[in-house]
Amino acid sequence: MLTLRPYQTQMVDGVRAEFHAGRHRVMLQAPTGCGKTAIATYMLGQTVAVNRSAWFIVHRRELLKQSADAFERAGVPYHVVATAWTKRPAETPGRGVLLTSIQTVARRVSSMHVPGLIVWDESHHVAAKSWTSLFEWAKASWHVGLSATPERLDGKGLDKWFDSMVEGPSTAWLIEQGYLCPFVPLVPPNGIEASGVKKSMGDYARGQLAAISDVPTITGNAVEHYKKWAPGKRAIAFCVSVNHSKHVAEQFNAAGIPAAHCDGQTAPDVRDAILEDFRNGKLLLLSNVELFGEGFDVPGIEAVIMLRPTQSVALYLQQVGRSLRPAPGKERAIILDHAGNIERHGRPDDLWAWDLQGKEAREKRSKSKRLSMTICPECFAAQPAGASRCVICGHAFGLAGGDRVVKQVAGELVEHKSRVKDPRFQITEADLARMFRRKGMPEAMCIALAAKTFKARQAKQGVAA
Repeated sequence: MLTLRPYQTQMVDGVRAEFHAGRHRVMLQAPTGCGKTAIATYMLGQTVAVNRSAWFIVHRRELLKQSADAFERAGVPYHVVATAWTKRPAETPGRGVLLTSIQTVARRVSSMHVPGLIVWDESHHVAAKSWTSLFEWAKASWHVGLSATPERLDGKGLDKWFDSMVEGPSTAWLIEQGYLCPFVPLVPPNGIEASGVKKSMGDYARGQLAAISDVPTITGNAVEHYKKWAPGKRAIAFCVSVNHSKHVAEQFNAAGIPAAHCDGQTAPDVRDAILEDFRNGKLLLLSNVELFGEGFDVPGIEAVIMLRPTQSVALYLQQVGRSLRPAPGKERAIILDHAGNIERHGRPDDLWAWDLQGKEAREKRSKSKRLSMTICPECFAAQPAGASRCVICGHAFGLAGGDRVVKQVAGELVEHKSRVKDPRFQITEADLARMFRRKGMPEAMCIALAAKTFKARQAKQGVAA
């Protein structure tokens, strides 16, 4: 039987409250690694247990198997409607949750009955034609959309499809509580310079981006820094094009680092073999282009190598989140950002105030501005500006060769301690307000108490207001 974590139970309760309020289409937002599949499994299991029909829709073949594993572990009956599916003994034909891919169910929907509940995995894709047509067909259903980044890649909102949103805990809180892994964000020098690349559909134009990314010097830099910061660790590289991804795998192999490339056209049996070798450590680098950025669950991934600049914060967070799942023996995740995405968008544990109306509304609603970034000249770790020392290597910022940063106060020399606490371990004001809302307090009281509590925490920790 599946036992949810306390915050997951609160999220399920939040969805129920929205349903009881008459909102049939609810977006459930939570960071990568928060356990959205577990939450979906619980809700779907509860639905079929009372003899109501329920569907779980995914958009990639690998996610079918991953979801089936989750259903089997939880004892939730299911059956699969998908092409090229090998039926498992635990599957009960025609009973339980219908597990399907969007590609398959969109073709067969005319012969099917509208279900009571549909849970949509990675539901920020709902604007795509096949998704939209199915969504319209199932107007009478109750809908739950799952997404770590509920925003289209062009920055537009999802309020056309969803009535309300239930937000889960922040990445910073999940790391603090041990549900996600601490990380080290590194921005090595001589990365990809995308400032002159034209934009297309809200992101960089692929052709131009490939021309500046798929060059030996950039890939060689990626190999060099992998060997320095993540030697022997399983890493996933995100590339611009198929050829770019193949070239990256080739150069890693040439350096003695077992690597393989995967893309959407890779034969299913070959892809399965590559993933199995990656899971068991025979391969250390998995190079891909837009294949494993969403939903791919391998907790043993210890490093992400970003070789694809993007204007989309959603794409950036989806990709970097692959490394944040905890695993036995894994102390921290390494993020090697050769694409400049950390400086472009911020750290993965910054506060992201998502909004169904899209990027502009999200940025207006956000109560905490992203901290400016400092890149350590010694180890290239990205951290908030204002710290006196690098939190990774201890390098003193703004001091040519000494060990201390000092300031003069009333004629005395006083050691200047950093007043910026590592945000990975800091609960934000918005987090506090969300906690008070869950206790049923009025909105004005939530905001006032959050501000007072946050200020008191800052004073206690010695953080500048």
